[in-house]
Amino acid sequence: MKSKITGQRFLAVTLLNVLITVVEIIGGLLSGSLALLSDAFHNMGDSFSIILGYVAQQLGGKSENRRQTYGYRRAEILSALTNSLLLLVIAIFLIGEAIQRLGHPEHINGRLMLIVAVIGLLANFASAALLHSGSHDSLNVKATYLHVLSDALSSVAVIIGGIILSFVNVPWLDPLLTIGVAVYIGFEALPIISQTIKILMQSSPDLDYDKITTDLKAVAGVNDVHHVHAWMIDENHIIFSAHLNCDDLRLSEVEEIYSQVEKILREKYHICHITIQAECSRGRDENLFNTPVDEQHMINDKNTTK
Repeated sequence: MKSKITGQRFLAVTLLNVLITVVEIIGGLLSGSLALLSDAFHNMGDSFSIILGYVAQQLGGKSENRRQTYGYRRAEILSALTNSLLLLVIAIFLIGEAIQRLGHPEHINGRLMLIVAVIGLLANFASAALLHSGSHDSLNVKATYLHVLSDALSSVAVIIGGIILSFVNVPWLDPLLTIGVAVYIGFEALPIISQTIKILMQSSPDLDYDKITTDLKAVAGVNDVHHVHAWMIDENHIIFSAHLNCDDLRLSEVEEIYSQVEKILREKYHICHITIQAECSRGRDENLFNTPVDEQHMINDKNTTK
């Protein structure tokens, strides 16, 4: 079952991020650390993403209605995509700023940088702990959780830099740390962007369609399967529809076949919404995914010549 993060937790994480942002902006300006300022702007973005994530989670929990017959679960996917794109934009911005700083290095107050970074790290760990329970079940919460976790990592990098700069003046270290953190942020955001786009484009979920066909044809009275469609509302809800060529049966007998088919698809393949259309001979010439026969022959010929 998909776990929910409560509004109190989202509020607590938001307040923590606002606090970190204010502290790091002041600390970054006083110490001259770009890494600290970049972390502050990152935290500012996190505050926005956490609020967006909470609103999307509440909206996604609304039930189906006449206007949204599949409900509002896509709101969380849109939120995850927005948050991940924001992470990517922040990463690109930080890299650009760090490159400019490499050409014009400034003196950094390493001790002040270290103190502020430690405060940021503790607050980020607290935020991550509050969001951790829902990060495995929701792309929306996962995107928000990664925002916070990337902040914690950047705080670790800033702490290491602060320790070094407290004893040795290395002007290029601060922007170099910034680039490293930015690359990590982008690296973590890309998989979520890819997955959310696949869901929004209604790409097929990772199902063994040949095995599904075999299992359904094993049901007594089912002779063939065609016109299959499968897509995802969010990362946890798969929608499936198919046409079945069946024996010439009474409607009450077809309903028994439907029950067996639905049981297989729900229990074995974890499909939550199933639409089945029974046919006797209609559609027998169609392929599994409704590709026209002539076109399918052309695809098969190309595959054979490779």
